[in-house]
Amino acid sequence: MRLSWALTDSVTLIGRNLRHLPRNIDSLLMAVILPVMLMLLFVYVFGGAINTGTEYVNYVVPGIILLCAGFGASMTAVSVANDMLNGIIDRFRSMPILSSAVLTGHVVASLVRNALSTALVIGVAFLAGFRPTATWLEWLAAVAVLALFVSAISWVSVCLGLIAKSQDAASGFTFAFAFLPYVSSAFVPTDTMPVVLHAFAENQPITPVIETLRGLLLGTPIGNSAWLAIAWFGGILVASYVLAAYLFKRRTTR
Repeated sequence: MRLSWALTDSVTLIGRNLRHLPRNIDSLLMAVILPVMLMLLFVYVFGGAINTGTEYVNYVVPGIILLCAGFGASMTAVSVANDMLNGIIDRFRSMPILSSAVLTGHVVASLVRNALSTALVIGVAFLAGFRPTATWLEWLAAVAVLALFVSAISWVSVCLGLIAKSQDAASGFTFAFAFLPYVSSAFVPTDTMPVVLHAFAENQPITPVIETLRGLLLGTPIGNSAWLAIAWFGGILVASYVLAAYLFKRRTTR
């Protein structure tokens, strides 16, 4: 009975958040337009000067996909902060609704939003010359890795939205999501960086995800990147989920 109750509440609040997507079409378009513009900038302006051993558009697309997800994460933080500040949570508390379903609704909406924006970005990438060599099984594996990444940063965004005192602060807190891909193997090989930046880029969580996606889609060596990506973002997912539950309970308990 409790499982059925939790499922019903989650589906209801997921539907609520999905219905909000068309109302924020400007934010959704921005989450797509910015990564697309960056991809076109790097491919057509900087790509000719960057030697990656392959067509630059193929090299850069995995990083752009993660960058797109990072921009989408800011929308999740803002949505959570908006719910916490506009009084809707107090209305939910007066109803027989499972509290965790409120946050789950935001995360699933984030996954759907990121799936739409990522599909559009990949479509533009094909027009720009992106030519993956992946089989359908490798595409499925890439989708699974990307889903883990988006789920993890979505729960982190939920935490930031719960901490933020305003929507502007929630958006600002997610700046790191948009910044980290720049100091990784997303746009240039890490061995071209200065020593300190090289060490950081090689050991931060974004790089193994990019190398895993690049290996699955383009057939480059993956090595231990897949396991590192799963370890990093599996751990981040669990930790941020627990923290989000704690923060939500703390902010809604009087």
